[in-house]
Amino acid sequence: MQPPRDDLDPPKDDPFTLRELAAYDGSDESKPIYVSIKGDVFDVTRKKDVYGKGGSYSIFAGKDGSKGFGMSSLKPEDAVPDYSTLPENELKVLEDWHSFFKKRYNIVGRVTDMPEAVVTARTSESDATS
Repeated sequence: MQPPRDDLDPPKDDPFTLRELAAYDGSDESKPIYVSIKGDVFDVTRKKDVYGKGGSYSIFAGKDGSKGFGMSSLKPEDAVPDYSTLPENELKVLEDWHSFFKKRYNIVGRVTDMPEAVVTARTSESDATS
């Protein structure tokens, strides 16, 4: 496992729709590879071997695959942004992945059209911690 980095850029909040994010799936060599978790878009280009075409986690490139991360699933049908139905133990796994990415990859933006169920859940979470 790669160690955390101390040379990351400050997080950006450039807006991405899920459709726009799909253009960064590694199929166009001239573009970076992005993966989104919980709506945060990470630049994973430096790990092309993992997230690029044919890589073990390429299923997540160019999309928000939060549910799949939480489930520890590499099935295409699970690599979707709606994680609102995950049980508590899988939400913890998802949070661990999100934390892992935040320590290793630059955040280049935010997904602006996450599913309503996730937006509602996140609002409830932030209200509970306020």
